[in-house]
Amino acid sequence: MDQTHDPHRQSFISHPADSHFPIQNLPFGVCRRRDDPAPRVCTAIGDHVVDLAVLEAAGLFDGPELTGRRVFSAPALNAFMALGRPAWREARARLSHLLDVETLTLQDDPPLRAQAILPARDVELLLPAEIGDYTDFYSSREHATNVGTMFRGADNALMPNWLHLPVGYHGRASSVVVSGTPVRRPLGQTHDGQGAAPDFGPTRELDFELEVGALVGPGNPLGTPIPVDQALDHVFGLVLVNDWSARDVQRWEYVPLGPFLAKSFATTVSPWVVTLEALEPFRCAGPDQRPTPLPYLQADGAQAFDIALEVAVQSEAMRRTERLKTPLTVCRTNFSQLYWSLAQQVAHHTVGGCNLRTGDLLASGTISGPTPDSRGSLLEITWRGSMPLRLPNGDERRFLEDGDRVIMTGWCQGVRHRVGFGTAEGTVLPAREG
Repeated sequence: MDQTHDPHRQSFISHPADSHFPIQNLPFGVCRRRDDPAPRVCTAIGDHVVDLAVLEAAGLFDGPELTGRRVFSAPALNAFMALGRPAWREARARLSHLLDVETLTLQDDPPLRAQAILPARDVELLLPAEIGDYTDFYSSREHATNVGTMFRGADNALMPNWLHLPVGYHGRASSVVVSGTPVRRPLGQTHDGQGAAPDFGPTRELDFELEVGALVGPGNPLGTPIPVDQALDHVFGLVLVNDWSARDVQRWEYVPLGPFLAKSFATTVSPWVVTLEALEPFRCAGPDQRPTPLPYLQADGAQAFDIALEVAVQSEAMRRTERLKTPLTVCRTNFSQLYWSLAQQVAHHTVGGCNLRTGDLLASGTISGPTPDSRGSLLEITWRGSMPLRLPNGDERRFLEDGDRVIMTGWCQGVRHRVGFGTAEGTVLPAREG
């Protein structure tokens, strides 16, 4: 850790103590200004956004890794992420210095400050990266156990391979959308177990899945695995992920090759990418792994991150009633609960020779904890619909209904500040006529 992690450090841009974006965070994203439609890279500080393309044009990124690169005027983070950890550290250190209360570079230059630092309400946040490939893991033991218990019974909850490798599948990158994008209820085939023919129509079991995703920085050559002790050097940062799921569609289609239409209609990510550098003070030990993984999955030191995670739901009826407008928190869990670590996911993903590329998204899979209030999906919260969730207005939910809004958030809690992710939100729209 270095001075960018100093909990006493303050910015000249004031913000509440519980802000997700203090000077110790400095996440990266992509935004569009009201006065200029061209997307550009930005960072967040309090309730303001800093246009890094403006600072770049002013020559304020003058270190050896960034001089002349022009990566912040790009419409996505990919060019910056591809530079690797030395460039990421240099950019973070430079921003921390420029925004420090003791630094006068921006404070004493009102025209530049006004051009570069904007209220967050005056910009549109966009998808932060061009997503090349998307992999969804299944790395929470509690989630896998809950789902397995529902469908196979407690004695066969985990499949024989689960404790030996990070299970995953390849998702659909084209339908990854940024927070705030409405999600259309998907159509698909379902089967109620009666008769031979399936039905076709809108899913009746639309669900959220609380996940955290990693964006890949430098990739690896085809055929060259990434060792587990080098895996995090290939990860730029993390985002919140809601990997929406149509449970009834999935039950019918997933045998024998896995989910398809049930997962490909939308995956929501938060707009701010919190770097691993910002998360470094919050490293912690993950769950004990028994049996001991094979050597290529064995990593030394703390491999998990202490990130508090929450999910809230707000129905359309709640939004129409002033006293009931506050979204209902339905899940509180922690990223550190994940059985298979991010480093192990990267190592396993590449051990067969697969080449990761800059901008690839690796999602954790649903993150659930050991208690009922820490379950990361409605499938688990309502136990396959048998224990409906009761909303503040008296309505019940087994699965999501049209008009429901899902809000995910996450943060690391320091002594004096939070390092947060903001939110990943989406509202369910009715299905199209099929």
